Amino acid sequence: MTKKIRVLTVDDHPLLREGIAAVLEGEDDFELVAEATSGQEAVDYFRIHCPDVTLMDLQMPGMNGIDAMLTIRREFSNARFIVLTTYQGDVQALRALKAGAAGYLLKSMMRKELLDTIRIVHSGRRRIPPEIAAELADHVTDDALSDREVDVLRRVATGNSNKIIASQLNVSEATVKGHMKSILSKLGANDRTHAVTIAMKRGFLDC
Repeated sequence: MTKKIRVLTVDDHPLLREGIAAVLEGEDDFELVAEATSGQEAVDYFRIHCPDVTLMDLQMPGMNGIDAMLTIRREFSNARFIVLTTYQGDVQALRALKAGAAGYLLKSMMRKELLDTIRIVHSGRRRIPPEIAAELADHVTDDALSDREVDVLRRVATGNSNKIIASQLNVSEATVKGHMKSILSKLGANDRTHAVTIAMKRGFLDC
């Protein structure tokens, strides 16, 4: 009998977990060993079950998926992860891959590609959908926003003026204007609103 691929699912949405469980149960070569609802549970369950492949959501309350993968890989360097997300931004994808993800799958692709992706990652290979790979390639030479620039832009996105942001960060308004100039240049944005739109699309404000 072929040894089954042991899978851990990590997602805070019960309907998604139930859907994955139903798909895996219909296959002879998979075993769902546990279902976690948060990043911390993922770490705890991984230590208990040592799954072959972990299906990891990124956006969860408390510890997010990136931090959970980093934590697990510090103890289990050979851990294999497939990120499941609704978001296509290149910044989020790059962070996930750097954190150790071997697969990256949009939740809209799961019905058709989940099983093959698990098998591919379990075999030691990577699986990145073409549209995600294209996003990564399009921005490979771009300058990344600094943490402070992301912080400033996040405050812009909630409607704050430069003066208010300067007060919140305890810096001068001129400093905030300097950050905004750099942000507009790096993102190729025409104005503040355009910068926020681009940053959200690429994942700077979702990670």
